Amino acid sequence: MEDINLDTPDIMDAKEAAKIWDKNEGYVRTAYKKSPEKFPEGSIRKFGSTWVVTTKAMEAITGEKDPRKNK
Repeated sequence: MEDINLDTPDIMDAKEAAKIWDKNEGYVRTAYKKSPEKFPEGSIRKFGSTWVVTTKAMEAITGEKDPRKNK
């Protein structure tokens, strides 16, 4: 079994991800409901009422590289 590092900045809740990519707060949830096939397998998951996404998911749905890497 592969170890998963939960301390990586490449895992974030959907609200944080939307803020980083300068999208509205509900962007990830709406994008997933409209086009779940755009999310790479294993790049999004709901825990209780919180959506968790990866950098890979955000890059896939926005078409933009991680803005944090430009700083």
